[in-house]
Amino acid sequence: MYYSRSVDPLSRSPWSTPETVAGFAQSSPNAVLMRFAQDELSRCGGGRALDLGCGAGRNAVPLARMGWDVVGIDLSRPMLDAAAKRSRDERLGGRVQWMLAPMDAMPARDASFDLVIAHGIWNLARSGAEFRKALGEAARVSTPGAGLFVFTFSRNTFPPHTDPVPGESFVFTQFSGQPQCFLSADQLVTELGSAGFAPEAAVPLTEYNRPGPGTLRSGTPPVIYEAGFRRQD
Repeated sequence: MYYSRSVDPLSRSPWSTPETVAGFAQSSPNAVLMRFAQDELSRCGGGRALDLGCGAGRNAVPLARMGWDVVGIDLSRPMLDAAAKRSRDERLGGRVQWMLAPMDAMPARDASFDLVIAHGIWNLARSGAEFRKALGEAARVSTPGAGLFVFTFSRNTFPPHTDPVPGESFVFTQFSGQPQCFLSADQLVTELGSAGFAPEAAVPLTEYNRPGPGTLRSGTPPVIYEAGFRRQD
């Protein structure tokens, strides 16, 4: 099922090229997310999961296979087409739905998901305002006590002296030439706390790819934060 749009909003973007879609279609699920989701499924005895920026279904399809009823949203129609093909091939039936929708204005009811996945999507916000709106939407559609899995860019991608976009505190253009969000650990926890999410001890905040002292940063992958949170009542 698709949200009611006939055009691919990312048709001129690298996200919709055949090469990028094919790469995402072959990507493995996030193993930490899968363990967290299995524990959450046992805790709540079933439920609905929302995969923000689901791409070609690398996480959404395994979650549906695990037993979650999944809604995957993305802004790339070719990505959603690839995800839908994968779910058909695996005969998942109505256990997974696909929607063409933005992360900051989702066509979903309040308090309708027991697990929310923000895997490599919130870092694509182009401003702090867009980032906070996306967090607010995630909070709106989460049930009280819902789990949240976050995988996003770290401020430590850049040297300490790197300046953000004027007027912004965690938006930088130095990585790709486009504004993207790179938060410090404190900023991430604070922003999510303001949206109603508290850190979840089962998935402690972990940082990946951080370069050592004196390491050259040019051409290196972004530093990544991975963490679990929980929607407060």
